[in-house]
Amino acid sequence: MAENLKIVLVGLPGSGKSTFGRQLAIELGFPFYDLDQLIEEHVQMKIPEIFATKGEGAFRDWESKVLFDFLERKESYVLASGGGCPCFNENMDLINKKAVSVYLDVPLEEISLRLGLSKAHNRPMFSGLDQGEITLKLKSLLVERDYYYRQSKIKLSGEDFSAELLVSELIRLIKS
Repeated sequence: MAENLKIVLVGLPGSGKSTFGRQLAIELGFPFYDLDQLIEEHVQMKIPEIFATKGEGAFRDWESKVLFDFLERKESYVLASGGGCPCFNENMDLINKKAVSVYLDVPLEEISLRLGLSKAHNRPMFSGLDQGEITLKLKSLLVERDYYYRQSKIKLSGEDFSAELLVSELIRLIKS
């Protein structure tokens, strides 16, 4: 693998960026990072608290700053971005300049089931929504964000994809 290979996973909330990212990092022998956790460490607040007290605008500014700083690191890693990260402040362009972007394109029905009512309270934009409203919100987000996600260098589609499949795609991309 290439030296200082940075892999940034993008996709809708609930598409599996963190779960799959951890598996991929193990497969590659790289550290795994979650952008939302990095933001929480930087700001010393939880994401729902940031949205509630500072607003989405402040969150997006911090998100872009933390992303920029993190992409400057001289190490290989897998990073799970937030679902909206690629869509603000030219973040997708930055990701594509500094890393290999991977779009996890999971069917909306699957994401809606994954989010479910039990996990929605951890995500500010889904808090208080029932299952039908979650699905509608996901459809709306996909319409808004698909343009950015599709700029990714690699796209994995479906409900099930493996770290091994992505590793083979990465090797092919690096060699070409």
